[in-house]
Amino acid sequence: MKKVAIVTDSNSGITQSQVKDYEGLYVIPMPFTIGEEEYFEDINLSQEEFYQKLLSNEDISTSQPAIGDIVELWEKLLKKYDQVVHIPMSSALSMSCETAKNFAKQFDGKVQVVDNHAISVTLKESVFDALKLAKKGFDAKQIKEALEDNKKNSSIYIMVSTLKYLKKGGRITPAAAAIGTLLKIKPVLQIQGGKLDQFAKVLNEKVARNKMIEAVKKDFETRFKDFVKKGRMRLYIAHTNCQEKAQAFAEEVRKAIPNVPLTYIDPLSLSVACHIGDGALAVATSRVLEE
Repeated sequence: MKKVAIVTDSNSGITQSQVKDYEGLYVIPMPFTIGEEEYFEDINLSQEEFYQKLLSNEDISTSQPAIGDIVELWEKLLKKYDQVVHIPMSSALSMSCETAKNFAKQFDGKVQVVDNHAISVTLKESVFDALKLAKKGFDAKQIKEALEDNKKNSSIYIMVSTLKYLKKGGRITPAAAAIGTLLKIKPVLQIQGGKLDQFAKVLNEKVARNKMIEAVKKDFETRFKDFVKKGRMRLYIAHTNCQEKAQAFAEEVRKAIPNVPLTYIDPLSLSVACHIGDGALAVATSRVLEE
């Protein structure tokens, strides 16, 4: 049986302290530039510090982890493990996946890079699936294939509390942001197939929450109908710096969709928060791999 290490980045929401609880798991911290300083998530930048800087209007940008650091980690792990499965964020949202794929070619199949269009909570679930498969004796290529076969079986819906950061990132024009702010519009975004797109525009947070719940219910009645019948779907709630609001939303989701387990409530990764701001709520669903 091959000994396989699982590597991801902090886009998964798995922290440096949490990773210690999982044998064979390694998490690369995402880099941030704040002002002229470089920071690394969970190394010298905590969730609390990030939001302090964000709400103080400091200029924050993200970048992909240095490929040299990633390759160095692979080389180090291959002295202890037979193979490595590397699971970065979706290729539709970052070049880090494609870059990793190109460098993995140097390792004669010992490093397998997964592109299953996942990010944040769905990426986290992919990592846990990979760990389970590795423990069952799957090799790196088999784990990659299993995760990529499952790439269309997830959804994320996100309610944005402020238009400020979407405007800053160029996703909406300054004029649209000004009108939306004046009318108190709450956009609902979706991530399907790894891409972040607009899903709906609503006039208040209550309607936005209901819109997200209805969207997930529709997914369960259509796309994921057969998986729901087999008990193979799970729900997750995520947020940016609003734990209490997320707890209340979780109760709404549980009441509206009692037949699908809600597994946990998590902060959205900082790389996502950087582009949508604080106060955002999300509901996500993904299919649990077959035993």
